This record gives sequence, C-alpha cells and structure tokens, in this order.
Amino acid sequence: MTAVGGPGAGDEPSPAGRRAPLQLRVGGASREELHTRLAKLGIQLNDSARTLLEDPCFDTRAPETLEVVQRSLHQLGLASGGTLPQITAAARAQGLVPLPPDTGPYLRLAITDQGQAPDSILSAGRAPTGAVHVHSVPLRADHDYPKGFYLRVVDGVTWLRGFRCDDEYVWPADAVLALRAPDA
Repeated sequence: MTAVGGPGAGDEPSPAGRRAPLQLRVGGASREELHTRLAKLGIQLNDSARTLLEDPCFDTRAPETLEVVQRSLHQLGLASGGTLPQITAAARAQGLVPLPPDTGPYLRLAITDQGQAPDSILSAGRAPTGAVHVHSVPLRADHDYPKGFYLRVVDGVTWLRGFRCDDEYVWPADAVLALRAPDA
C-alpha cells in the first residue's frame, strides 16, 4: 500500500514542487483497511474525503503499480493557471494522464515527508497553498460532489482532503498536481 521500488517517497521536492517519480501500488485494500491505515498514521480527513472514500470505486480491486509524478501548472505550460479541462489537456500534451480515482489514500500513505503548508487556512474557496492535488477523472459530473483528493500538512497535522470545483474555476500556476506517467 506504500511506495514500491525506486525513488520518490523520500526525495526532497524542488522549489517548484517537482519530485522524482514515485512507483505507487494502488488497489488491493478494502475501504475499511484504508480507513484503518490512515487513522493509524494520524491522517485526518475532511467531509469531502470521507464522501469520496464511500464511493464504489473503493470496493476492493486488483492492485496495480503506477508511476506518479508531480508537476505545477506552470511546469505543464499553464503560466497563468488553468481550468481542469485545460490542466488535463496540458498534462496529456506532456504524456501525463489522470490517476485512478482511488489513488488519493494510497498516495497519502506513501508520502510521509510532505512539507508544512505556508498557511493554516483549511477552506477558503480556492486551491490551498502547499497542497498536492491528485489529478483524477471526477467520479460524478455534479459540481457539488467532490472532484478528488489533495494532500496537505497544516500545523503539523497530515491531511487527506477532498475538494470541489467546477470546470470554470481557474487554478493558480503554482498549484501542484500528482499525475500518472505513461506505462513503460
């Protein structure tokens, strides 16, 4: 359920948020096992993350190993930021694709050295600072349903949080996303 092989989980991120690729095993755990593992590490969840964890995509599935990379929107070529559709298109132009929707908890369990967020604001109607958003295909078209997960450390507390936005919201250029690298 954590990183397997290769660099990534312990590497220091660059100032722009780029880390070495991480080989991550996703799937194979039940929803209850994920809750237990997250709780054991003291990882906090917001209501949106809890909602996402109840989705049928978290029914046990065969595990797979993915290569996960982190990129800021600026690194994806979106110097002025971008909407989710623009982010997806820019990532695809670099050969990167969305992660499976159930990746968030596995990534949170694997990245144990995330730096402290520069502010303590947990919800402000904007992309939070110091977060790594797990870019995945939304589970529902409903904008009131959480779009996906993000990882953040606030005041020493490690979080797996869900977020909501519509396709018109413009993410800032310094927002960092976790994306799937193509299979070798």
